[in-house]
Amino acid sequence: MSIGNNVGMNQNFLSDYASIKNGSYARLMKSYYGTGQTLGSVPSSSKKSTKTSNVLDKILEERKNPKVSKNVQEANENLTKGISNLKSSVSALQSDGTYTNTENGQSAADKVVSAMKTFVSDYNNVVNSAKGSTLANKTAYVANMMGSTAANADKLEEIGIRVNARGNLELNEAKLKAADLSKVQELFSPDDMMSYGSMIASRVQFAGSGATTNTVDGTTNTDKTETEDKKATGAAGLKEAGNALASGELYKIIKDEDGNETYDIDKIFATAKSFVNNYNKMFDVAGSSTNSGVMSNLFSIRDKTARNADALKEFGISVDAKGKMQIDEDTFKKADMSKVQKFFKDYGSAIATNASLVDFYMTTQANTASGYTAAGKYNVQGSNLFADFI
Repeated sequence: MSIGNNVGMNQNFLSDYASIKNGSYARLMKSYYGTGQTLGSVPSSSKKSTKTSNVLDKILEERKNPKVSKNVQEANENLTKGISNLKSSVSALQSDGTYTNTENGQSAADKVVSAMKTFVSDYNNVVNSAKGSTLANKTAYVANMMGSTAANADKLEEIGIRVNARGNLELNEAKLKAADLSKVQELFSPDDMMSYGSMIASRVQFAGSGATTNTVDGTTNTDKTETEDKKATGAAGLKEAGNALASGELYKIIKDEDGNETYDIDKIFATAKSFVNNYNKMFDVAGSSTNSGVMSNLFSIRDKTARNADALKEFGISVDAKGKMQIDEDTFKKADMSKVQKFFKDYGSAIATNASLVDFYMTTQANTASGYTAAGKYNVQGSNLFADFI
């Protein structure tokens, strides 16, 4: 289903609901059927009118109080509970204590296997529950989590965890116990924002804290107040600074006071500083978003930044474990500006594109439903990335 169709359906539902609430729907129906009676009353002149009125009452009741099947309710409850459990099991695999022998004789290998068994079980429960759930803003993060798992399938296979065709995890205990525990710990490291464990932890955190939208009846159960579209996100500023750093205009040669040809380094640095400030601001504001379009683009930005960390460091721009950027003025101004230009031509442009999409989803599409549909298909905004799993 396209975004336009999805929005249209939501608007139609809200329009119908408003009509029901203010009474215009009932008046329209009464006028159309010409009963001259209020809905629910029994006209004396015709049994047909009585039947019609009862049908309309049922229609109105179903529209006001749409029913969700018992199976869907159960899936929604299991998903909410499962997300909480998965958060704990990921945390255990990120803890240093899991990778050390204990005084009571329990080996680190046994502790890791035990923790991994719990993680695999919790992970699979969440995935299976999500496939039958209609809590769109939670299932969006589950699909994103499954994408991170697929991207790390080879690394997981090395430590005895296989990703099957349905997106579930299968654990080979013997292989895990024989694996290099340092590789397991590295894979789940909380100090590396791009580690598998960190990515899963962030998806679970957002899934557990976000508003829940029911795609069956269109209702929203809000766990927090959505104010994303009212905040300055920093995304628009990042887009502007990224495009400026990618353009040739910023690097025009000028003449200094002595008549020497050079770059306007102060101007370039000011733009780079704006890039860094807006980058951090965007993650501060948008990082807690429940919108899958926002999250997928934030992930893409972090991934591109992580892959270019060494090049950024050469220009005095560093990224800490939490993904925040810092810029050292002296190092940046001493850098070869031709290299800065060449680097940001690709990187700056790519980041600007994603930032533009973050800004779009934050300000325009923040309330668009996304996630698994009632039919069990995943409907992420503008993407069928996880179709193979669902």
